[in-house]
Amino acid sequence: MKLVILGGGGFRVPLVYGALLGDHAEGRVTEVVLHDLDAVRLGAVARVLADQAAGVPEAPAVTVTTDLDEALRGADFVFSAIRVGGLEGRAADERVALAEGVLGQETVGAGGIAYGLRTVPVAVDIARRVRRLAPDAWVINFTNPAGLVTEAMSRHIGDRVIGICDSPVGLGRRVASLLGGNPDEAFIDYVGLNHLGWLRGLRIAGRDELPRLLGDARMLASFEEGRLFGAEWLQSLGAIPNEYLHYYYFNREAVRAYQEAEQTRGAFLLGQQARFYEEAGRGGDGSLSALKAWDATRAEREATYMAESREVAGVGERAAEDLESGGYEKVALALMRAIARDERATLILNVRNRTTLSVLDADAVIEVPCSVDANGAHPMTVDPLPGHATGLVCAVKAVEREILSAAESGSRATAVKAFALHPLVDSVAVARRLMEGYGVVHPGLGYLR
Repeated sequence: MKLVILGGGGFRVPLVYGALLGDHAEGRVTEVVLHDLDAVRLGAVARVLADQAAGVPEAPAVTVTTDLDEALRGADFVFSAIRVGGLEGRAADERVALAEGVLGQETVGAGGIAYGLRTVPVAVDIARRVRRLAPDAWVINFTNPAGLVTEAMSRHIGDRVIGICDSPVGLGRRVASLLGGNPDEAFIDYVGLNHLGWLRGLRIAGRDELPRLLGDARMLASFEEGRLFGAEWLQSLGAIPNEYLHYYYFNREAVRAYQEAEQTRGAFLLGQQARFYEEAGRGGDGSLSALKAWDATRAEREATYMAESREVAGVGERAAEDLESGGYEKVALALMRAIARDERATLILNVRNRTTLSVLDADAVIEVPCSVDANGAHPMTVDPLPGHATGLVCAVKAVEREILSAAESGSRATAVKAFALHPLVDSVAVARRLMEGYGVVHPGLGYLR
């Protein structure tokens, strides 16, 4: 089975390959094709994968290419994890927004809109090529903003694109473990949009144990989201929000923390990964092995994740038990297995709404538990969102639709409208200045007229 990884020179690719190395069942992935526009990054990641595969019998063969059409031909699965504009683009997104006093985070607020405007046209081109060159392939999208990009691609390849994110999975695993359940067996009642969802229940052996957690302030203070939001606010909500909702609930504090930080998250990752690619690119000169260099960089990356939000909450460094991510590579592998082998699975995924949330139309991509089989991912029935959550979901989905419209039409006015309508951008005048600023730092947005 052939797996194509778009963004194959990306830092997190070894996580996916490492998961594949542990799969020895019939129908497993035997060929991995890495595609990236940057040949140097491709070479560095290929060296990490070679280190991972050393001594592993029947490790999937790895090839690299900068030719997208060549990569896609004959693909069974396409894993899309591209970053249009690179980390330089992310750092610029943050700077422009913060200069206007609004959040510049990668997927939330002004930064997410700028990222979406330059990513959607590329994602649409990929979807069209998949439809032409690998019509039977399934696309697993991790490219951010994941829900928005998945919806853009779904307009061209329908339900054969499925978005994944490790954030709700990590939240569910932390809560299940805290409540004494097996995270692999607990059912997580979670719904919303990507990076905008709420855990409303967690059933262990058929019983919802979340009320027990919400009723215990000490227990709430013992895990990442509890420390981030505070027990009192979680008890008021009656749910556990996705960590990214911290940017909405504590927006002023988050913006101030970003402005006062020595450097933005994007700038930090840019410098950190530049050092990794230089180290990994040396190969065989007596320096640290590519795999060891990658592993050390990954540990630092995880430890500093959402550092500004933790500073706002006054919770200090991440606890050791919180350093393990939700494992998007494990979600991707479980998704591929379920489809390729018809191994039934329940996973939290980004899929078209159909009739799941009545406040949204059928084609709106949402993040929700899905049953997965050989025919793809099917959203499960969930209870309606409470009013406060419905308002946020509808407002942000409206912004996503304006981004899609701007990308399709090339309308600058529609792009400005997307900025202006976002709950975290408080002025049409600010929206216009944001568009102007992003137009200067991102030549690729020149298509907006």
